[in-house]
Amino acid sequence: MKHTYLILLFLCFFITNTQAQPKNEIRATWLTTIYGLDWPTVKATSPTTINKQKAELCRILDELKAANFNTVLLQTRLRGDVIYPSSIETYNETLTGKAGCSPGYDALAFAIEECHKRGMECHAWIVSIPLGKENHVKALGNKSVTKKHPQICKRYQGEWFLDPGNPATKDYLFSIVKEIITGYDVDGIHLDYIRYPDRPNDFPDKEMFRKYGNGKSLDSWRRDNITAIVRHLYQQVKQIKPWVKMSSSPVGKFKDTSHYPSGGWNAYHTVYQDAQGWLREGIQDILFPMMYFNGNNFYPFALDWQENSFGRCVVPGLGIYFLDPAEKDWPLSEIERQIYFTRRHGLTGQAFYRTEYLLKNTKHLFDELNGLHYSSPALQPKMKWLDNTAPTRPNDLSSNRIGSTVQLSWQPSTDNDSRTAPYYIVYASDKFPVDISKPYNIVAHDIRENHYAYKEETARENKRYFAVTATDRFGNESAAVQLTLPDNKLQLSQDSLLLQLPKSEELESITITDLTGRCVLHSKYEEKISLKSLQKGLYKVLFTDKNGQIHPSTKMLAR
Repeated sequence: MKHTYLILLFLCFFITNTQAQPKNEIRATWLTTIYGLDWPTVKATSPTTINKQKAELCRILDELKAANFNTVLLQTRLRGDVIYPSSIETYNETLTGKAGCSPGYDALAFAIEECHKRGMECHAWIVSIPLGKENHVKALGNKSVTKKHPQICKRYQGEWFLDPGNPATKDYLFSIVKEIITGYDVDGIHLDYIRYPDRPNDFPDKEMFRKYGNGKSLDSWRRDNITAIVRHLYQQVKQIKPWVKMSSSPVGKFKDTSHYPSGGWNAYHTVYQDAQGWLREGIQDILFPMMYFNGNNFYPFALDWQENSFGRCVVPGLGIYFLDPAEKDWPLSEIERQIYFTRRHGLTGQAFYRTEYLLKNTKHLFDELNGLHYSSPALQPKMKWLDNTAPTRPNDLSSNRIGSTVQLSWQPSTDNDSRTAPYYIVYASDKFPVDISKPYNIVAHDIRENHYAYKEETARENKRYFAVTATDRFGNESAAVQLTLPDNKLQLSQDSLLLQLPKSEELESITITDLTGRCVLHSKYEEKISLKSLQKGLYKVLFTDKNGQIHPSTKMLAR
């Protein structure tokens, strides 16, 4: 088995830069708000600074969109405090510089809206168990969880934590999660630090263990406590909004593999996260293991996650902060190899910790992503264990060209879940029919209206053909409605007796009808169609492809 790993590592070094980009892939970044590490750097203390804080977030999201990211993990609950107006916990100081102080706007609602405008998902990142150091808790005063709910809090090594061994802890955490998913159109809940503290041997839970241990070993009981929280949150969320994706970020090494030790630091034994068990039980949709390692501390453990994913999504978290010379000064090639490896071995994407190191282009990482690894858009993976039914196909795709802009519109599709409306994906190509399996044909996704303005970026663009599909919040994509012929390709001879059409291997036949829909001509598709039998007037033109799908022309035929 060991030689297999060595071969894999060797291949990882020599995969070419032409490796295909998946059409469906999670491309995520952790947007860290604590201490304003990623955002905000401007404190919201006046109308002017509120606008600056908002503008700063918009600039971040614009850059992420430009690099074809599709998922933002926004730190929403920090250390027993939050960045949105909550009836349960108070404001963290990060938005205003003062704990408990409102910034004058709803930062979570604003972030979700701006992510959605750019076709990106926004997941609320919840720091689950830690409540902060003593000085932080004191700054929150009577609004601290330790004051309001002392029975579920424990002090350990100078910090405060929720007690995973107290059954009331999972109910308290769900109250926060419920507040978020019922109050906001969030796409996911991301559980961070859903584990016991580092070096937890002396964590003060003996009383709870005596009361609830039920004959288990301490290790098994603690592990079951964390799993019980994960299970409770997952099951309760799915009852309210089944499309909200539940994820977590376990420690990057699950446990020792058969050939590679974890070095005494792993999820299962050290901090009591049975994360692969969560996947086996089906109580997580996505895992983002924090794989901030390189070499043999990364590759065999990433493979272990994939081999034990049980059909769910595993998205390794890559420690791009180690590219910084002030950290470990990794070469850029290390992160590139990790991206290649995750794709080659069927992992569901990549997540980057953290956003600042992306946007300051550390070791030219952002340039490489934008120009090479993420040069084409990617759609969200299918969550087929939640819902496997695609929306209906959109209909009646039409276009209107105004200069270099093509205005597309279509009849909406419907979803099998009446609580959600489908989103739309627009494809464009110089070939008909548009191949919707190719990510480079995607020009827009997560469109929430039934129209889109496609702007040609250069005069050399030759994307004459368009297609639109519908997708639901589980990633199921419908069949495509194809727009066959732009206005300038339906040509008549000078005497209006001959219809000239472009060559197509996909179109089977042509039908011409009058304005009432009565068929006046039906013919095999050819590049030249005689119109001698038609009287003068206006006609509609329909094309039928080899699959039997009918595509209306975007232009009326005048004889």
